[in-house]
Amino acid sequence: MSFASFGDFLAMGKHGLFVWTAYGICMAVLVINVLSPLLARRRYLQQEARRLRRESNT
Repeated sequence: MSFASFGDFLAMGKHGLFVWTAYGICMAVLVINVLSPLLARRRYLQQEARRLRRESNT
């Protein structure tokens, strides 16, 4: 598939809005799938550190 110009590439034969929205949603889901476990792990480690500090002080 070739396009005459960059504008034609972005328009994707008048389907550009659908195509680029689909790419955007896909990228958002991929980013969420990567960041969610990382943030959950960080939150878990912070909670465990607080729990250990509480237990060692008693």
